[in-house]
Amino acid sequence: MSPTLTRLLIRLYPRPWRNRYAAEFAALLETWPSTPRTTLNIISSALHERISPTQGGPMTPSPITLGAITRKPSAYLPIALSLLALTVVLTAVTLNGGPVREADEGSAAHIWQILMALQAPILLIFAIKWLHRAPRRAAQVLALQATAVAANLAAVFFLT
Repeated sequence: MSPTLTRLLIRLYPRPWRNRYAAEFAALLETWPSTPRTTLNIISSALHERISPTQGGPMTPSPITLGAITRKPSAYLPIALSLLALTVVLTAVTLNGGPVREADEGSAAHIWQILMALQAPILLIFAIKWLHRAPRRAAQVLALQATAVAANLAAVFFLT
């Protein structure tokens, strides 16, 4: 890449970024061929850097905490669905004055089944996404999700 184009592309980045990385980036860009794809990629990165600048610091990824993972929708949605399903079961048993044996299971049972079935794909997505990134933390969240499912199954088994 030509030195003139390199200087122009580096000027697209914000001043704090240029102060820290400009020399290294210029040396790198001068070894690369000047292609439209490379130029667009650099322009896109400069725009991204202006919108949400990097904070600097070490380039090592931060450790993933249990709190960070549990704030992900794929972690807390199955637990929320389990709690909602448990609420449906307990409400149905309370309103009926105990377990009711009918030919048709009733709307509460159907709602419970739907809520429990909705969890399966979300649990699968969570496991695929997080088990390889943070195995220990993901296993802890999966254990919490499994406990919520077990509570539901126990409630259905013992109360209906």
